[in-house]
Amino acid sequence: MATYQNKVYLASPFFSDGQKDRIDQVIALLKQNPTIDNDAIFNPQEHQFEQEPFGSFKWQDAVFASDMRQVHKADVVVAILDYQLEDGLTEPDSGTVFEIGSAHEANIPVIMVQFGENSQLNLMLARSYTAFFNGKADIQGLKDYDFNNLEQKYTEKKVL
Repeated sequence: MATYQNKVYLASPFFSDGQKDRIDQVIALLKQNPTIDNDAIFNPQEHQFEQEPFGSFKWQDAVFASDMRQVHKADVVVAILDYQLEDGLTEPDSGTVFEIGSAHEANIPVIMVQFGENSQLNLMLARSYTAFFNGKADIQGLKDYDFNNLEQKYTEKKVL
């Protein structure tokens, strides 16, 4: 019997080389997972509506609408929480948090990924994930996680 392969929306900031490197690492792991459709990983940085000037109203409107459509088309949202990890800051990017909230409200499972292990987790995020992969070693588990079964995977991060 063929395994269902899930469509993924990858929520993550992509403004720095470090952020882009983390995205590449997560995508590489997801592509090794037999329960993920390799051709259906939506990476927002690849869909930036270049027809309009960056930051213009039309660009904002088109990118927002596209991202929200893709969140709602996905079977699962994988969210990378590290924003300014290189600066020692552990708060997630506000756009990523918005996408997590949108997915949760639409009953789309959220899988959270955080490379920086020594951070705290906001209550709203702590109650909205299905699985949490914390730290570089644990993140390797993305390639084996069953995105069809979606077993709960907790983190021991302090919640605030």
